[in-house]
Amino acid sequence: MPFADHPVRRVAAAEGIRPSGTWPHTIPAVRQLLTDGLDLDPGVTFLVGENGTGKSTLVEAIAVAYGMSPEGGSTGARLTTRATESSLSEDLQLTRGAGASRAGFFLRAETMHGFYTYLEDNPRTGGPPDLPFHRMSHGESFLAVIGDRFDRRGLYCLDEPESALSFSSSLAVVGVLDRLARSGSQVICATHSPVIAALPDARILEVGEWGIRESPWDDLELVQNWRSYLHTPQRFLRHIL
Repeated sequence: MPFADHPVRRVAAAEGIRPSGTWPHTIPAVRQLLTDGLDLDPGVTFLVGENGTGKSTLVEAIAVAYGMSPEGGSTGARLTTRATESSLSEDLQLTRGAGASRAGFFLRAETMHGFYTYLEDNPRTGGPPDLPFHRMSHGESFLAVIGDRFDRRGLYCLDEPESALSFSSSLAVVGVLDRLARSGSQVICATHSPVIAALPDARILEVGEWGIRESPWDDLELVQNWRSYLHTPQRFLRHIL
């Protein structure tokens, strides 16, 4: 892709970095990334998998390596409360697209409350005032941030955005991600939601003990498990109740 103009063409280990025996290098998906590298497509890429398989670690590291705060926000935000992120971003080298936008935004579900306070303390200038995110419900504020801040061509990293969203709101996010892709933006999203991951034409990377593999939506363990549960909940519940 010599003339690709999307923000991040490839993620690989930085020069001199080799997988080690310490976390997070011990996560199979991280080890595979550091060993083989990962080409990223234009449009939307989903990372799906069980808790602890490394999808959020990868999204966070890519966002930080790109220049975004690990606690969320745009490439200009410098929100820092308590550093809990891994050092993986320091081990990565991003190959940028020629002439690609440097704009970006990291939406991280677990730190959004602090991000709203950061916006109140650092109001933007030269544009409309920030929305009163703290006075909204959890789900409303997520949708408001996405509608208010996802407005430039660039890289958008999302970590489990569905955590605050209803079914209909999740569908609204699918529409936003599709709009971003059509406008030339690039999206990398870690999700547990089969609704969000069903976006047509998106690339889906399933992470697990095998590392990273590309999978169609119908073949995802995530989709198969939800289908089975919704069809016969008692098959699952009788083991835990």
